[in-house]
Amino acid sequence: MKITILTLFPEMFVPLLTSVVGRAVKEEKLKIEIVNLRDYTEDKHKKCDDYPFGGGAGMVMMAQPIGSAIASVDPTHAARRIYLSPKGKTFKQEKVFELCACEHLVLLCGHYEGVDQRAIDLFIDEELSIGDYVLTGGELPAMVVADCVARYVDGVLSPESLVQESFSENLLEYPQYTRPVEYGGLTVPEVLRSGDHAKIDRWRREKALEITKKNRPDLL
Repeated sequence: MKITILTLFPEMFVPLLTSVVGRAVKEEKLKIEIVNLRDYTEDKHKKCDDYPFGGGAGMVMMAQPIGSAIASVDPTHAARRIYLSPKGKTFKQEKVFELCACEHLVLLCGHYEGVDQRAIDLFIDEELSIGDYVLTGGELPAMVVADCVARYVDGVLSPESLVQESFSENLLEYPQYTRPVEYGGLTVPEVLRSGDHAKIDRWRREKALEITKKNRPDLL
């Protein structure tokens, strides 16, 4: 899979290329391409934003650099083109599975007061939001989407790591423990040390249901 990210601030994506995702990129299981939109502007000063028609606060990202960048990285429209926007549909686990089937994703990071609507109408397939709040730009949401999708690329994580995790069955994940057995006066539940896998599975499901009822009853 290839993920292309279009941004005015490519330096923000250093964290994305570390840890698990960074290792997958180095091992060529995944390709992440960070594209600076300023490289595609026709303005000699590398300007990519201007004042909004109709007035209002802030600046709006211009359509031309976005259109030229997308036409360059995806000339045949083979990729799924996504604009990270607070106006978009909420990004959920079901969408992660859908995007995993794509060979190429193009993620557009908005900034300032947003993007010229013509760039969206002409070049974008869908808008996604990572939650009901507003950030200064689309860079963090793009990292969230890229990280979520990258986990399901073949070879990035072991299959066992993906089986029983939050949202896999519309349940939040059960509590996890590691050594030592006792810490701070609290002890690892005895059932997890019993070696009885049927009891362990039953305990984990009960805890997953308990946590989901408490924190996200809407999932049940």
